[in-house]
Amino acid sequence: MQDNRAELAAMVGSRLCHDLISPVGAIQNGLELLALAGQTGPGPEIALIEESCAAATARIRFFRVAFGLAGNGQNLSAREAAALLDKITDGGRVMADWRPRDPMPRADVQMAFLAFLCCEAALPQGGRITVDTDGDVIDVEATGPRVNVDHSVWSHLSGPAKAADLAPASVQFALLATLSRDRGAMLTTRTSDSALQIRIG
Repeated sequence: MQDNRAELAAMVGSRLCHDLISPVGAIQNGLELLALAGQTGPGPEIALIEESCAAATARIRFFRVAFGLAGNGQNLSAREAAALLDKITDGGRVMADWRPRDPMPRADVQMAFLAFLCCEAALPQGGRITVDTDGDVIDVEATGPRVNVDHSVWSHLSGPAKAADLAPASVQFALLATLSRDRGAMLTTRTSDSALQIRIG
């Protein structure tokens, strides 16, 4: 039986992302118009605003897939999935490597993105997160100079998901556990001092 609370949370996520992307885009458009009108120069203040808007837009689009509704029959191209990961990691300490070359169901991409966020939370010094597929199995692997696994949080992936036990920054663990259960996918995790893996399928 599906958890209606997870579906409701996804609807809230979709609504928030939908409503936020418009004003952020409007700010970007306004900056472009000011530049065309010669009212702004290439100063550091404008550059900072432009970079912040681009980063916010990238995060919102990524969150829309990770936390929003994943309709039946919807696919996401490999190019779009890879671009979303590249944009949210641009200039950061974590590098993303999206290896699938074929389109994937949006529901599968959603779980892969949530697993990515779980891995990212365990890489305080950065590293590389690779997403690949093996048949119907999604394989998310992370490596870095230091892997910091909070077992009280990661345990949600192998047991009952109780969002109330998690801080907001760790909600991806409960959501991934709930969605994988609702969709009949098994979660398997492996961790070490320098690597970790989440397999979905």
